[in-house]
Parts: sequence; C-alpha cells; structure tokens
Amino acid sequence: MERQPIPPEIAQEILRRLHVAETEHDVRILYACESGSRAWGFASEDSDFDVRFIYARQPDWYLSFDVERRRDVIEYPIVDEIDCGGWDLRKALHLFTRTNGALLEWLNSPIVYIEKGSFARRLRELAPQTFNDIALCYHYCHMARANAREYLLRDQARLKKYFYVLRPLFAIRYIEGGGGVPPMEFEKLLDTVAPDELRPSILELLRLKRSLPELGVGKPIPEINNFIAQELDRHTGRFSGHGRPDIEDSRRTREQLNLLFRDSLEEPPSEQTSPAHH
Repeated sequence: MERQPIPPEIAQEILRRLHVAETEHDVRILYACESGSRAWGFASEDSDFDVRFIYARQPDWYLSFDVERRRDVIEYPIVDEIDCGGWDLRKALHLFTRTNGALLEWLNSPIVYIEKGSFARRLRELAPQTFNDIALCYHYCHMARANAREYLLRDQARLKKYFYVLRPLFAIRYIEGGGGVPPMEFEKLLDTVAPDELRPSILELLRLKRSLPELGVGKPIPEINNFIAQELDRHTGRFSGHGRPDIEDSRRTREQLNLLFRDSLEEPPSEQTSPAHH
C-alpha cells in the first residue's frame, strides 16, 4: 500500500514554524521529523501532523548552576492540525540512556523535515549496541495494554485503535526475534512478524483507515481480538518490575554521549534534508 505523502504546502508551513521556533527561543534545531500516524503509515485523511524536534541552545545556557531546573521542552498548541513540540539536546541524550521508545522512533522516522550536522546519524549508529530490550518491550507492552483496555476489549471497539495496539505488540515480537530496534512503519512490522492468518483482515482495516476521515466505532474483530488477548496474557508480568536499566552505567557510552553533546553545540549546520524527506 502506498503511504500518503506530506502535502508540499504543509511541509513548507511546518518548516516555517520550525524556523520561527528557532528565532523565538534562540535555539538551533538539530533534527525534526514526523512522529505519529503519518510516520507509522496508517494516517487518515484528517490525521494531525505530529512534528517533533530536538534542539540545542547556546553553549552558555548549559553553563548555569541551575541548568537542571531550566525548562527543557518547547511546546506549541495545535494549530491547523499541526502539533509541534521538541526536546532540548541534553534531555534527549539523557532519555536515550533510558531506552526511551519515543526518541528511538523519532530517530527512525521515515519522514524527516530537518537534519543538521551528525547528531541524529550518530545516535542511530549508537542505538543498536546500547538499547535495552527489556525497557523497550516494557514501553510497548504498556502502550498496547492501555489502548486495548480503553478502546477495544468491550462490546463496541474504536476501530482505528486496533493499530495503536497491534503496532506495539508487533514491535515486541520484532525485538524478541532478535531484530533490534523495531522499524517505525507499521507495514514493515506487519510483513515481518504478524501471523499469516491475521494479515488479510489487518490489511483491509488498514485500507479503510487510510481512505476514511474517521473509522469510528464498530463490532470487535474476533480473530484480531483473540490475538491481542493472547499476546497481552503472554506478556503479563514479563516486563514489569524490571525498572528501566540505565546505559549511563557504561563508561564508554557516557564518553560517547558527552562527545556527541559537545560536538552538537559546536558543529556548524553542514547538512539539512529537503522538506518531508522519506
């Protein structure tokens, strides 16, 4: 199935807002991408554009005794279906040490608006050897369980939420199979780890999701619900209680991230992608 592209006029408006954010907050955006259903590959016609970015401030900002107490996010209200927000470089690197699922997905987004310098590339290269599979499975299990409980496991199901449950469950299967950090795109996971008997019904649901403004509420799909229930039951107790192992315990990783932090503050913006690069 063909992914819906980002309309050129929307991509240009997103870039304009990102440049405004740089000016308003005196920051330099190192990386910006699409992070929601449009990047996952199951957006509806009216889905929001979920733009996420990582930025660096001026070096002096980090030389403050109270830097830990300073605000390390930039957030904007949703305007015209564009949801835009970002994390400070230091916050992003700390979350990387905690195998933060959202950050890993941003780095692997198929839709990139801005990429400057070597920051994102170096984190991508570091991730496979440093991510903690238990922490990432915990993240995906919690996501699947919360969405299933609230939207699916009842008499009437919110049909679009099937994707918000299946995708994290497939991501866990991908990790269990030794694939490493899962791909962001739903169809790549579907092709790799989904049971053969489920694919026809999932592909039909995916076709409907992409073609309609809103899927709405409908009868549960028994074969998919059975798979979800079995997977959630299989994961009961497996990932809870493990905490989130911190790769900062590795001296080598700390040194690599400190070097990346310093380089990102000093590095000239030598490269930038074209709008909505796939």
